[in-house]
Amino acid sequence: MQASGDCTTVEGASIGNNQQKMRDTGNRQASIVMGEFNGVEYVNANEVASSPRADKRNKISLLPLVFLIFYEVSGGPFGVEDSVQAAGPLLALVGFLVFPIIWSIPEALITAELGTMFPENGGYVVWVSSALGPYWGFQQGWMKWLSGVIDNALYPIMFLDYLKSGVPALGGGWPRSVSALGVLTPSIFGYGTCRDPKLKPSRWFVVNLRNVDWSLYLNTLFWNLNYWDSISTIAGEVDHPRKTLPKALFYALILVVTGYFFPLLIGTGAVPLDRESWTEGYFSDIGKLVGGVWLTWWIQGAAAMSNMGMFVAEMSSDSFQLMGMAERGMLPHCFAKRSRYGTPLVGILFSASGVVLLSWLSFEEIVAAENFLYCFGMILEFIAFVRLRMKYPAVSRPYKIPVGTVGAIVMCIPPTILICVVLALSSLKVAAVSIVAVVIGLVMQPCLKYVEKKRWLKFSTNADLPDLH
Repeated sequence: MQASGDCTTVEGASIGNNQQKMRDTGNRQASIVMGEFNGVEYVNANEVASSPRADKRNKISLLPLVFLIFYEVSGGPFGVEDSVQAAGPLLALVGFLVFPIIWSIPEALITAELGTMFPENGGYVVWVSSALGPYWGFQQGWMKWLSGVIDNALYPIMFLDYLKSGVPALGGGWPRSVSALGVLTPSIFGYGTCRDPKLKPSRWFVVNLRNVDWSLYLNTLFWNLNYWDSISTIAGEVDHPRKTLPKALFYALILVVTGYFFPLLIGTGAVPLDRESWTEGYFSDIGKLVGGVWLTWWIQGAAAMSNMGMFVAEMSSDSFQLMGMAERGMLPHCFAKRSRYGTPLVGILFSASGVVLLSWLSFEEIVAAENFLYCFGMILEFIAFVRLRMKYPAVSRPYKIPVGTVGAIVMCIPPTILICVVLALSSLKVAAVSIVAVVIGLVMQPCLKYVEKKRWLKFSTNADLPDLH
């Protein structure tokens, strides 16, 4: 079976692997701030550290990784409009400053620590498997993959929402579904010199706490500022992931927050407030008011490129996650096969299957369903993070959050409370569908084990990967 890129360097993250040794080029097991590296590297006992593996595929360096994370999480301000509709300008602006502290920073820090501890394709599936066992690792993979597929259905829809102002027929029905297929097919295969906007700062401070749609508000913030852990599923494709990943997460965090806040600041300050108009695609309408028709088409083009970028980034994460699960023997061997370009073709086709089927749903419905499933996955992720700190306290971590076990627990409390609030505000329809999806995953894992036992499908484990237990 072919090794998965530089996930061959993941042996350093092995727990209890007797064939490994550690080379310390700096401070051993030092607590470091995000964006730095403590110098710890790992190699096999029979491997020269400087010698590359036989697998010569190009690896992802720092700058491309920063933008890959950016598109995994954000892709630009397209999609933040509902926060203004739900809560008004002040709460929208405050939300995109405060929410990263409560949610994005803890998630990015955990991703940096565990992603460098287990730098292989599969990411959070491997984390949970090591902490809680393969059964719960599979559940993590199922819920995160499903939420990723649902998430990917949003990007053709967001693109169409930006075009429907010019082509009203794209607002719904079969034209919308057919157009969604047209948007995603090439993705799988393949403000300028306007007049100065007159900003009125008084518009930024409009708030009415008695007229806030908290469910839409929190779901919009949650969706726009999560998925930092998605990059972990392609850690095996990253060049020197133990050094590169923490830095990339740090730079991408700055890029994401500024990329949301300043366009929202300008948009809410440039035009009179009409909360009902703040829906997907409203930035193009603001562009028309500020700079004319040409700026509208410019923003729509930017939205198109942004959504294609987000689609490709999410598709990469989902498909490499399936490949990582197959390399761990959780899925049939066919998911571990690569195309001649090094891409997990079966995973790509499998992940794309649900996008067209979901394109008939509204933006709000898809976001709510995706967030519900994502919350379950994040709960397992937080448990795994704390469990690994308690279970393997002495294991060297190339990047370690500078807190102890108690600090790790405390750090997870605010985002866990937020998860509970998001779940509590979900509609009955979304909760019912999501719970059914979770139950399917609980049953699917033993069914796949039975299929493996009967040898109806081929399952195999990559021999280059370390024992997680």
